[in-house]
Amino acid sequence: MKKLLPAYAAAMLTVMLWAMSYIWADRLLELQIPVEFFVPVRILMAGVLLCILNLIAGIPMKMRRQDIGKFILLALCMPFIYFVAETYGLQFTDSPTITSLIVATNPLFAMAAGMLIFKENFSKVNILGVFITLAGLWLVCFSRTATGPMFWVGIGILFIAVISEVSQIAFTKSLSAHYKPSVIVMYQFLLGAVLFAPLFFAKGLKSFEPSLYLSWKVLYPTLSLALLCSATAFTSWAYAIGRLGVARTSVFLAVVPLVTAVLAFILGEEMLAGLQWVGLAIGMVGIFLTQLQQKTPQQ
Repeated sequence: MKKLLPAYAAAMLTVMLWAMSYIWADRLLELQIPVEFFVPVRILMAGVLLCILNLIAGIPMKMRRQDIGKFILLALCMPFIYFVAETYGLQFTDSPTITSLIVATNPLFAMAAGMLIFKENFSKVNILGVFITLAGLWLVCFSRTATGPMFWVGIGILFIAVISEVSQIAFTKSLSAHYKPSVIVMYQFLLGAVLFAPLFFAKGLKSFEPSLYLSWKVLYPTLSLALLCSATAFTSWAYAIGRLGVARTSVFLAVVPLVTAVLAFILGEEMLAGLQWVGLAIGMVGIFLTQLQQKTPQQ
């Protein structure tokens, strides 16, 4: 268990940064910054930064010919499809908490992928933990209300993000045996930036205003998303996947809404009711149960 502590720490770091990403992205949307602008800028900056760091560290970055297709599919799932679906879902639901809640259903899909594709074993307690975690999430978020004609469209789009997230986790797992996490994420973002290029030039720059787009209130959340939520978080996430496996890593996504709610409370953007704090406690118990490992004769 001690050998896995760095992987668990990496997963929790990712959770913290991704929880903040909903808040920073929501601020950009409130400023009317188009998705097609700040998402491509975010991933390009992250990819370039990781490339520089890999070069400095002397990490091998040569891509094997047989892995080219996997990297392209990885970039298509994440960041292209995922970020488009997640950000539009956030825009239509107008709620960082609800957005993170929908994304938190990922463990159910990831557990199925882990068992069917990677033959990972899970006990009944692990499976029960997932459902307890999700129950806690609903208690935290059930009192949130959202209105607007596009709300349910946003919910549907967010489930597309969930499916793309599970798919990219599977590709990351298969590539982790031959590449360092920072290399996987570097190619993921650089290829993703290429996929985003048509949208960026066609729509992202359409309403470009230097006085707004180059102001600190836009640069601050954009840089935070690029350097922290993309470069740092995705690297630590790839590391955790390689050490913990697909489903056990993915279940940490269920904590993101809990952390988002707490950070929103600390920042004064949202107040939590007593029942919501109960939900936080239940969610953490569920996470603990998903991480319990059964001892087998082989162990």
